This record gives sequence, C-alpha cells and structure tokens, in this order.
Amino acid sequence: MSIHSHQSILMVEDSPEDCHAMIRAFQKAGLVNPIIRCEDGDEALEYLFCRGRYAPPAEAPKPGIILLDLNLPGTDGHEVLAALKNNARLKKIPVIVLTTSSEKSDIDRCYSAGASSYICKPFDLSGLMNAIRRLKEYWFEIAVFP
Repeated sequence: MSIHSHQSILMVEDSPEDCHAMIRAFQKAGLVNPIIRCEDGDEALEYLFCRGRYAPPAEAPKPGIILLDLNLPGTDGHEVLAALKNNARLKKIPVIVLTTSSEKSDIDRCYSAGASSYICKPFDLSGLMNAIRRLKEYWFEIAVFP
C-alpha cells in the first residue's frame, strides 16, 4: 500500500524559499496530501514526539512521509534522522533526505542511519519540478509500505 492522500507530508525545511518552491512543485505534480512544515530540527522533534505545543497527539498526526533537510539551525537533520530511526513508533516512516549536500560522508551517514532516500536539491525550478514529480510517482504511487 502506498501513501494515501489523507496522510500528511512532514517537511523539515528552514528555507522559506525552498519550502514554497517544493509546495508549488507538489501542487503542479497533483499531490493533494496535507503538508506540515517544521522550520528546524528542534521543532521537528517536538512534532514527531508530541512535545511542547504538539503535546496533544491530535496536534501532531503521524506523517506518511518525511522530507528532511540536513542543514538546519539547532538540531540538524542527521540528529533528527537518528532520533526517528531509534524510536519504535516512528522508525518505519520513510525519510527522504532532500538537501544541497552532495558530500559522500553525508550520503553514507544518512543511509547508515536509516534514510529511505537521499536527493540533492536541484538548483533551478525546472530541476526541482522534475525531482518532485518523480518523487511523487515513486513514493506516492509505486512504493509499498508495511
């Protein structure tokens, strides 16, 4: 079973420009899933672990997929990924690292920590649209989850 249209996408992205561009690309690709944005790693952990303003679990529904930037203020993406994959309730959520880093050490570290996919952010709008369209096709139409 792939990700349903009612399941949310948690986007952990500190750049408002990148966030808006990705949301626009998802809309153009026909994706209708609700998108929840956390602006940094600390907020993402609060959301995922239902702490702080997300304490009532109804305020933080478990996402169907997580798009995670690595270069975040405060708690970085590596730390968020490690915390998720070390939690029994959260570890099966697919995490797609979507970042500007093409460093082999970052790629290796993310896959070792349990990332489902690693995508280097395209630098132009056309490349981003193409990447999001492909991401949607695979993760929302083809992939099967437990």
